[in-house]
Amino acid sequence: MRKPLIAGNWKMYKTRREARDVVNALLPLVANNKPVEIAICPPATALNDLADLVKGTNVALGAQNCHWEDEGAFTGELSPRMLKDAGCKYVIVGHSERRQFFGETDANINKKARALYRNQIIPIICVGETLAEREASRTAEVVTTQLKGCLAGLPAERFAESVIAYEPVWAIGTGKTATPEQAQEVHALIRKLIAEIFGPNVAEQVRIQYGGSVKPENATTLMTQPDIDGALVGGASLKADSFAAIVNFNT
Repeated sequence: MRKPLIAGNWKMYKTRREARDVVNALLPLVANNKPVEIAICPPATALNDLADLVKGTNVALGAQNCHWEDEGAFTGELSPRMLKDAGCKYVIVGHSERRQFFGETDANINKKARALYRNQIIPIICVGETLAEREASRTAEVVTTQLKGCLAGLPAERFAESVIAYEPVWAIGTGKTATPEQAQEVHALIRKLIAEIFGPNVAEQVRIQYGGSVKPENATTLMTQPDIDGALVGGASLKADSFAAIVNFNT
């Protein structure tokens, strides 16, 4: 049985003090939720502060990006080794905003996943189509191409621990959400493709999150779909009460 993972992607929001305030408010609201795994991915400036706050709790720490080398002359980058040292269990790679604004490619994401494995960090690998691609009936083609590029040559035993986040680009920060049926259709496609690449046992282990305007109002209908194993939450994760309501969808 796959344990749902609800992860908050804070993007470029929250100072260190604001981040601490959110986490201090969040922890008691989710402390009794055992069926769901919880993670927060704040800006890098807040990682050390929050690592201290979540230590010994049921909330894990994650980062929003990384480089594929453990160290080197890469000004402005953070390595998986550094993020492991900062207390990260998860790192998001390949988010559509990274692809759109910073030229992230499937090949880059593949190298980052390998680097995260090397440092015992779990990657959250993002895929998803734009509105134009969905309207052109290219969703399956785009998601398949992205997945094959991101997953090429990854070791099956390590990939089984990974997380895939399906985030339709047209639903991120727009208020639009894929219907549960639309989301389930793509999640089932992703699981089928993983089975073809790594085998059915791995496909049954890998968690596939949905991301894209997830809110307390739609969390339950999304999370109860058979192939949706949690959510990568954007704006709604910035407030403790709304994120807690999503985490506690099953209570």
